[in-house]
Amino acid sequence: MGHSHDHGHATAAHAHRGRLAAVLALTLTVMVVEVVGGIASGSFALVADAGHMLTDAAGVALALGATALAARPATAERTFGWQRAEMLAALVNGLLILVVGVLVLAGGIRRIVDPQEVEGGLMLVIACVGLVANGIGLLLLVPGQRDSLNVRGAYLEVLGDLLGSAAVIAAALVVLTTGFERADGVASVLIGVMILPRAVGLLKQVATVLLEATPAGVDLAAVRAHICGVRGVVGVHDLHAWTITSGVPVLSAHVEVPDEVLERGEAGRVLDDLRGCLAGHFDVDHCTFQLEPPSTGAEPHTHA
Repeated sequence: MGHSHDHGHATAAHAHRGRLAAVLALTLTVMVVEVVGGIASGSFALVADAGHMLTDAAGVALALGATALAARPATAERTFGWQRAEMLAALVNGLLILVVGVLVLAGGIRRIVDPQEVEGGLMLVIACVGLVANGIGLLLLVPGQRDSLNVRGAYLEVLGDLLGSAAVIAAALVVLTTGFERADGVASVLIGVMILPRAVGLLKQVATVLLEATPAGVDLAAVRAHICGVRGVVGVHDLHAWTITSGVPVLSAHVEVPDEVLERGEAGRVLDDLRGCLAGHFDVDHCTFQLEPPSTGAEPHTHA
């Protein structure tokens, strides 16, 4: 059996802890401002946006905690360390977004049916503060959102908040110019509609990792072809590729090598060629190969 990578490296989110912490502080500050402003102005849309920011803060806090756990070294009991903790945090984050989305949507519908008096001027000022703060948060998270599912989750939440703030600004302008107070409820419904698809998308990505589906961008048929193209390899079975956490794809396979190749002591050369081949063609950090002669017989084909 051969392998080509050590598990003791930091996860993709680890490099962005400082940015996550800054976004957390910014989000909590704006959340408090929106709660106070929503109560003072009578705007449910501001309160709804604050509720969404609460889930943002919880999600970023979970991401930070999970990132710290994921950076802990592997042990004999946890051979991949705590890296999968990031996925559990992303799962909780997605569920929180889903619940808040439903509550915001229901509250917005109630405001449309039964509109309340709204102070449009104060609503507009607070929404503008939220827009600026969310714009800053987005800029902080852009560098890491392609590398880590947790950072991407935080990025999507802040993006939703920015769009929510824009919706509240539009509603405030409508209230100020026309007196149509149902605009507050309409903005709340729009915020809920923006939240729910993001929650579903994030949960779908988490499920892909937790169900150990083949990582995006890894073509197992192409991997099989490259493995079989290595000198001395006559077949491959039990081929698996999955993701431990964001940015940590792994692969394992049983590779069939003729008896005479093994008898000549070429196992090391075959393993080196396999690792070199996959490192050159596929973005897989950790590969484990079991070399075996065809004479041993393949295992039942319940795997790829």
